[in-house]
Amino acid sequence: MAFLDDKLCTKINGHSLGADAQSGEPLRGDLQEFLGGEILLHQLDDLTKVNPVTLETVLRCLQARYSTDIFYTNAGCTLVALNPFKPVPQLYSPELMKEYHTAPQPQNLKPHIFAVGEQTYRNVKSLIEPVNQSIIVSGESGAGKTWTSRCLMRFYAVVASSPTSWENHNVAERIEQRILNSNPVMEAFGNACTLRNNNSSRFGKFIQLQLNRTQQMTGAAVQTYLLEKTRVACQAPQERNFHIFYQIYKGASADERLQWYLPDGAAFSWLPNPERTLEEDDFEATKEAMLHLGIDTPTQNNIFKVLAGLLHLGNTHFADSEDEALPCQLMDPAEYSVRTYASLLRLPEDALLETLRIRTIWAGRQQQVIRKPCSRAECATRRDCLAKLIYSRLFDWLVAVINSSICADSGTWATFIGLLDVYGFESFPDNSLEQLCINYANEKLQQHFVAHYLRAQQEEYAAEGLEWSFVNYQDNQSCLDLIEGSPISICSLINEECRLNRPSSAAQLQTRIEGALAGSPCLGQNKLSREPSFLVVHYAGPVCYHTAGLVEKNKDPVPPELTTLLQQSQDPLLKVLFPVTPQEKSQEEPSSQSRAPMLTVVSKFKASLEQLLQVLHRTTPHYIRCIKPNSQSQAHTFVRKEVLSQLEACGLVETIHISAAGFPIRVSHRNFVERYQLLRRLRFQVSPGTHSLAPAKGHSEVPPDANEATLQPLLQDILHTLPTLTQAATTGESAKATPAPVHCGRTKVFMTDSTLELLEGGRARVLEQCARCIQDSWRRHVHRKQERQRRAAVLIQAATRSWLTRKHIRRLHTAATIIKRAWQKWRIRMASLAFKELDGVEDKHLFQDADFLSSNPLPPVQTRLLGAIIRLWPLGLVLANSATGVRGFQRKLVVWACLQLPSGRPSSDTLLTAQHDQAGVTSIRALPQGSIKFHCRKSPLRHADICPEPPPYSVTGFNQILLERHRLIQV
Repeated sequence: MAFLDDKLCTKINGHSLGADAQSGEPLRGDLQEFLGGEILLHQLDDLTKVNPVTLETVLRCLQARYSTDIFYTNAGCTLVALNPFKPVPQLYSPELMKEYHTAPQPQNLKPHIFAVGEQTYRNVKSLIEPVNQSIIVSGESGAGKTWTSRCLMRFYAVVASSPTSWENHNVAERIEQRILNSNPVMEAFGNACTLRNNNSSRFGKFIQLQLNRTQQMTGAAVQTYLLEKTRVACQAPQERNFHIFYQIYKGASADERLQWYLPDGAAFSWLPNPERTLEEDDFEATKEAMLHLGIDTPTQNNIFKVLAGLLHLGNTHFADSEDEALPCQLMDPAEYSVRTYASLLRLPEDALLETLRIRTIWAGRQQQVIRKPCSRAECATRRDCLAKLIYSRLFDWLVAVINSSICADSGTWATFIGLLDVYGFESFPDNSLEQLCINYANEKLQQHFVAHYLRAQQEEYAAEGLEWSFVNYQDNQSCLDLIEGSPISICSLINEECRLNRPSSAAQLQTRIEGALAGSPCLGQNKLSREPSFLVVHYAGPVCYHTAGLVEKNKDPVPPELTTLLQQSQDPLLKVLFPVTPQEKSQEEPSSQSRAPMLTVVSKFKASLEQLLQVLHRTTPHYIRCIKPNSQSQAHTFVRKEVLSQLEACGLVETIHISAAGFPIRVSHRNFVERYQLLRRLRFQVSPGTHSLAPAKGHSEVPPDANEATLQPLLQDILHTLPTLTQAATTGESAKATPAPVHCGRTKVFMTDSTLELLEGGRARVLEQCARCIQDSWRRHVHRKQERQRRAAVLIQAATRSWLTRKHIRRLHTAATIIKRAWQKWRIRMASLAFKELDGVEDKHLFQDADFLSSNPLPPVQTRLLGAIIRLWPLGLVLANSATGVRGFQRKLVVWACLQLPSGRPSSDTLLTAQHDQAGVTSIRALPQGSIKFHCRKSPLRHADICPEPPPYSVTGFNQILLERHRLIQV
């Protein structure tokens, strides 16, 4: 690779690598060892991890990451952003926005502007003082500040608009769309193509993204600083005017060209380099964005018509008059331009020419009006002043329209996130008042960074009593004193020249500045310059400013007749831009006795800059340093010399030194004790090879009104646990643990990231132990509760079953009683019917059975059983025919009882004929006489004709029993 050149090991761009700037010790061996692992440089996400930290090593790390298309790198509290000079869509996709927004710890992801944006958004949500956040995007022109601000706005529009209803969703979408559409409009009217950047911001802007109490974006506000309005009438070689003029010239339709008098191929003096085609020349995108901001199509046409008129005004050229008493004459093509300009802006042509060529002077106490023809140079100046006045008013009106469209009411938002996008440090061959103001603003922002991080951090270490060797950093306070100091400075001398009622001389102004400020170390002389100038050594390098025209630009004079002329216009837009007020009417006749002090450009810019810094001081700042790899805007090109000068200018190495060697984590004593007092619960049991932590008893909580004397013992107890925590966290090491790098100041505890991780790990272990204790107690409680519920359920079930059993038995007892009573009634009735039918035969048969039994006695048990069966034969008859009747031997006994037959052996269940026995009953009514055949008559008894036994028994009814005489033969 190119950056492995051995020559760089000894010298890069005049910077020797032989010794460190701080220690003076040779670093060649260390650098060779470091460069041996240079293949891993692109994996270093933080420049504080580079060892040793020098400009050269930081440069190599950035170059290695840039060659692998990694454009963002952390540098302590600052994010370094390299401009890729090529589209990288996947680097700013919505999916990547969501990834950084939903990450538990975005700082653990790769460095990105979305990580900075998410950190600011979470700081607003956590309400850590100061709640309001600001992101300061700095860098040279062309480093990518505008693109960075645009991506951050898109990120906030996505993550800070999470509505909960469709109504809020529509409002959020409208706000998001308008905030995003404000960018193309402001870039079209405020950006231009310069030598260093095709889309250079020619104004500074501070965008305030307004959030409500639920951290949803409800609106935004834009504040602008120092528009470079001189670019409308004067462009440097190889540079262009504002983008909007080229958009109109290239994107207008045929009808619009006829309406605005812009024929194809027309040449305009204020439209240089029209052949260059840039992606910013998108006229349709600008019109669509203006439409979303509430600027309707007729108003847009009116705006573009006025801008087309300014192009025609630029073609108005004057010729010297032969007679000084007569006004300058117009050149031949200029007459058409004046006529077209007057038609487009609806101005009277005669009044326009008179205002441009004749100056009105009020002289004497009587305020005598003197009309004096202007010279050719004065006519051109008044023409340019008229164009700058219209364009600046139009730009301010657009900003006001954007704010009215996107700004929320003061009661609907509570916090804000500010995005500061200012012009970068500039140094051109010809530098005037604009570059002086731009570089002055960059000096103030650099001082804000120095005061916030570098100096404040080291002074805090000293105030807290820490042993700290101060890092030498570049303090630009002397340069600020030269520019804005009191009582004498460059700004005060320029303003004084403006207040003096005399013609200003460039050489005289140079002499005054060099004489009054000769003792300043930041003021120098450019001996090679042929024109009067002075040299200012800024933090980013020396810049030579020409004094010619400096005072006139600072005055920014606007002849009152120009304003009066524009107030006579019938154009609706110009009537809004130049309203006629009673105050202006009273100022038409100025009075020398009541002349107000002159408000110069420097004074107004200084006041607005001070107001901006006051806002920044009340916020938590975040810094993004944009670096331009090359001045040709070419991709995959890394020019070491240019990048190295930018690293030196922004004080990046000093930042890395302090971040790496200092203590980036600082916590007040109370907050430290409140968060880490859990570590006092631990009882450390350290044995060889094992480390266990167990909770201890008897700890005390921090009282809410505890003072420093009360917090000190608790603080020391916590700090004493750090060595054991270090030993417990380091497994497999028998060496004695070294104390963690932490220092206790007077009011704060200072520590490194490793110490913070150690404390958080111990705190997590304590919380885990407490969680386990809580889980064990809860599970034991739940188990006991379930056991009690189970025993109670068993008792309830037993009682319920007992009650149901008793209830069932009572029902059975009641049913049995009812059946018994019904049976007794039925038995009496059946007995009565049987007695009537048998007419005593049963008694005779019973007597015969009795004789038979007496002659053949049975065992007592069978006798009792037979008697019971004889008495209960009807019940047996019923049960024998029921579905749940008895079976087997018991059934046979029941059948025998129903037939009222004497019992024999179980196998003797057949009926024999009457020939083996004595004569028996042969008739119901009378004894049979000989062989008589009886006819069967149905018995009145219910179920009497139903056989109690299924076949093979031949007895099929109770009537057959009565028709034949038979006896039971015992076998």
